[in-house]
Formats: sequence, C-alpha cells, structure tokens
Amino acid sequence: MSTIIDDLKKGNIPDFVKTIAADESIDLQELIRNVISGHVVICRNNLHSTLNPIAIGKGTRIKVNANIGTSPTLCDFSDEMDKVQISIDSGADTLMDLSIAGNISDFRKKIVEEFDITLGTVPIYEAMIGLKSPANLTIERFLEVVEKQAEEGVDFMTIHSGLQQKHIPFVDQRVLGAVSRGGSIMVQWMRRHQKESFLYEYFDEILKIAHQYDITMSLGDGLRPGCTADANDRAQFGELETLGELVQRCRDAHVQVMVEGPGHVPLHLIEENIRKQKQVCNGAPFYVLGPLVIDHAAGYDHIAGAIGGALAAFYGADFLCYVTPAEHLRLPTKEDVREGVIASKIAASAVDLTRNKPNEVKRNLDISIARKNFDWEIQHKLAIDPNKFCQYLDKVESGSPQGDQDIPCSMCGEWCAIKRARENLIK
Repeated sequence: MSTIIDDLKKGNIPDFVKTIAADESIDLQELIRNVISGHVVICRNNLHSTLNPIAIGKGTRIKVNANIGTSPTLCDFSDEMDKVQISIDSGADTLMDLSIAGNISDFRKKIVEEFDITLGTVPIYEAMIGLKSPANLTIERFLEVVEKQAEEGVDFMTIHSGLQQKHIPFVDQRVLGAVSRGGSIMVQWMRRHQKESFLYEYFDEILKIAHQYDITMSLGDGLRPGCTADANDRAQFGELETLGELVQRCRDAHVQVMVEGPGHVPLHLIEENIRKQKQVCNGAPFYVLGPLVIDHAAGYDHIAGAIGGALAAFYGADFLCYVTPAEHLRLPTKEDVREGVIASKIAASAVDLTRNKPNEVKRNLDISIARKNFDWEIQHKLAIDPNKFCQYLDKVESGSPQGDQDIPCSMCGEWCAIKRARENLIK
C-alpha cells in the first residue's frame, strides 16, 4: 500500500488533505509541499480509515497530545476509556496509549473503533511486558509488537533509535541520567550486551513496517533531560545529531517523521533547544513534553509545562505533549487529565494568536465582545474550559432593566467598569 507521501508525489490528493488545508486556512499546494518536504506530518495509519486526521508542523495550528494508559499498580481500562473521552472533550488533538499492564491490544482496538482521534504508542513498552529484564529484549520481539500495533490501527509510534552506545558516557555525567522509560531500557540493554542499540542497527527494518502501514515515526528522545540541570547537555544534543540522521533516512523511505524533545528546560535555554532541533533535523515537526521550566512544581507541573510549552511553540515547536498535575507523583486521575489538556491548550492557543491564526483571532475577539455585552451564554461557549466557567461564574442580580443578560459577576458589582462605560455611552 502507498503512503501519503507516495500519493502526493504522484499528484493523487486524498480528500482528507483538502479538508485539512481548509481547516488550517492553508493553501492546498503549500500544505502538499510541506508534507512532501517533511515539514508537516499527517499521522494516519492506512488501516485507520475512519479517522479524520490532523496536520502537525509548519504553518499549522499548534497541536496537543494527551497521554493515557495503565500501570502495574493501576490497571482499570474502564477508567482509561473515561480519560480518552475527557481528553477529547477538553480539546486534545491526539492520544498516546502508554499502557504497560493488562490487555493492551483490546484497549487500543476499542479506541480506534469508538473514537475519531489520532492514536500513538511506544512499542517498546508492550515489548517489555512479561520480560524479567531489558537484556532479554530482542529485535525480533520488538518488530512483532510494531507490526501488531500497526495492524491495530496505530497512527504514530515513538521509537528510541537515536540513543547509541557512544552517548552512554554522557548519561553518567548527569544528575538524573536517562529518565525516559524507553531510553532507560535501551541504556540497560546496551550496557548488558556491550553492543550497539538494535533500534539503531535495525532501523531500516522498522521503516519497512512503517511504510507498509503509513505509520508516522516519532523519533523518541531517550536522553531528554529530566531536570533543568541536565538541559541542553552533551547527552541530549549528541542524541539529537543521530536523530537528524534518522530523519533523513525516514524521508528517503517516504515515511513521515517528527522528532520528540524535552523534558525539563529552563526558560533561557528553550530557544536554543528549539532552534538547534529545527536546524539539525531539517525542519521536521518538533514534539515536546512540556518542557517544564522548573523542577519543584510538583502538583502544579501542568503550569510549569504550559509555560515552557508556550515558549517552545513560540520559537518553533509544533506539537505539545500535555503535563498533568500528577507528573512525578502518580498515574493521573480523570481530573488531572482534564487539567493537563487545558493547560497545554492555553499554551497552544497563546502561540496561535501570535501567529494570527484566523480561528484563534476570531475566538478572542468574539469573547471580548460577549464580555462587553454581558453575554454569558456566548462567553460560556467560547471559554477554553466551559465546565470551569460555569463552576466559577458567580452571578448576582444587577437590577438592570435589560434583564438576565446584564448580570455581572460578583467581583465588582455596581463598580463594574464595563457596565459603567456602557452607561456613560447611553447617557
């Protein structure tokens, strides 16, 4: 079967590409050029035929991902399905299933069947289930999992192929070492076997499966910094150099590719981080976790991540992975998921506004006009979190002859500046 890139190079334009161009307010031919060049990805497994895909990358709106999935200590797929719905309702553009316990295949199949949302995975997680040690993992087992997940309709996969033996000495110089689960598995595997990573050595075999199903490669940052002290170090940037090489190998194989990034990065290092990735990876879409701008915001890491995400996107990142208040502490609850998505949506929306994205400009203008008119219904509709809008709105009767539409919140009462300004105009 052909990939999206194969089709576009032949002049065959799928209808969903035209829909994306209209939705993003981008010229169709510009979008096509950006997909072919690798500056935009449209994650869509060719077996996931019911999906209305989205675009990530140059010229498109900033997208937000939500992570869901089980752990060995909390394995309730019903609860995780609720989180899927909450993520979608809160505005997530994609989901990643990070499950490491239970009947994961049935869970993923159910997501693909019941929800119209782009789905990603980290295959090494499932490949490790049932093994006593990373040393027992083989390329054959890994490829079996990749193909099985592809057959289930997964649209993009995180593959930690950029982490090599030559990077391990730099890991040992860090405060927190390798904090990526996939990265730590591969570090253990290479230490035990004293040879090159099989994810790097057999990368072309992975690409064959990706091309067959049109899976988008999300090149994982196995050496992302887990604390601000490790940001932009030799380990992270050393792996990035290898990721740049792998980006070109994906493009040569007509496989779509994006690159994952940190992590924990203080504000003053974010610009360097983003610009270096874009340069080394030749403009490939950049998918960042946070980044968290301080390390001691436990319980509020969604805020630390949203601050970093906004700045990262401002400098050129394309795709934000949410961080929840539960980061570093526990598996997120349903409320944590909602808070995490909303925080990242605020970051994404802030940057889309600076880029004059028509939908974002209109939404900000419309809610401002609604505030001027005391139109609470429109304000509720346009609020980034309508549920919290209702919870916080404390209406009081204004005594205005204009009725219920002219009910100010409880902050100012008769001192409301907007109300006074309107009365002055009437007089």
